[in-house]
Amino acid sequence: MSASGVAAKEVSRVLGRGSTPRLLRALLPALSLALVLLAISYLNPRAISYFGFTLMLNLAVPIALATIAQMFVIAGNDLDLSIGAFVGFVGCVTATWLRETPLLGTLVLLGCIATYAGLGALIYLRNLPSIVVTLGMSFVWQGLAILLLPKPGGKAPGWLLATMSFKPPLIPFPILAAAVIAALAYVGLMRTSYGAILRGSGGNAVAIGRAGWSLLKAKMVLFACTGVFGVLSGLALIGITTSADANIGNGYTLLSIAGVILGGGEFVGGRVSPIGAVIGALTLALAASPLLTFMHIPPDWQVAANGATLIVVLAARVLISRKEAER
Repeated sequence: MSASGVAAKEVSRVLGRGSTPRLLRALLPALSLALVLLAISYLNPRAISYFGFTLMLNLAVPIALATIAQMFVIAGNDLDLSIGAFVGFVGCVTATWLRETPLLGTLVLLGCIATYAGLGALIYLRNLPSIVVTLGMSFVWQGLAILLLPKPGGKAPGWLLATMSFKPPLIPFPILAAAVIAALAYVGLMRTSYGAILRGSGGNAVAIGRAGWSLLKAKMVLFACTGVFGVLSGLALIGITTSADANIGNGYTLLSIAGVILGGGEFVGGRVSPIGAVIGALTLALAASPLLTFMHIPPDWQVAANGATLIVVLAARVLISRKEAER
């Protein structure tokens, strides 16, 4: 067969019917976001504007950062049940020590990242379930946050307030920040050689180990990345709320898991999508408070709305996967 014939056959294979379910599955996070935006546009057309997006996505940046933090753990076939409490502790440190004694606050936050790397080493060396370890750590972070800030208070540093209140021209800050977060995570995890090793440690740890790469180091790096993005999430959250509370990040654990799964990630095999995870976080941020407000539904239904959105998307993904398997 000639070279042109081989090329034609390959193009036919890629663009053929078998690729349609795969393409739909890849586009599912974006389609979910588009549907939510269409619903909001129908209910309140004025919300689709610079000012509207700035208000609706006000808390999307810390949610997106927490989702990326969770994504790194899931990439290694683990699960972090402490990320919400950790974000709350970081928020308390930010509103107190980081503002009053910046050096101490910075050292504490760096120590938090080192602690996360140590958790990864502990989980790998002792072969402990990550769910159990991180669940225990959630009580530790929560307790430390309460000791540091027994009641809501503190104040965000001036530079953090200025950063989170930045208003760039044309593009709302939350959308611009979400694009930067997705790009950084995508390049680091999907476009670098060591990023492939990190994903491989969750997808095929045996092969990575036989190739001579340290699985211990990979686990520590994944958890350290979780710590970094968790710290950034706490900083962003306090920059928006201007003050702290020990319980301020409690809901972020489930939101981060839902965002990763909604964005195309899976609990096994190291299959994650940084861009999809950020899109999933944006979808959850929009599908909760803004959409429910425009539909005149009480705020108590926010969690139910997030759960319903996740169930619908997962059901669609299962259907698409079955169609792909049948072909």
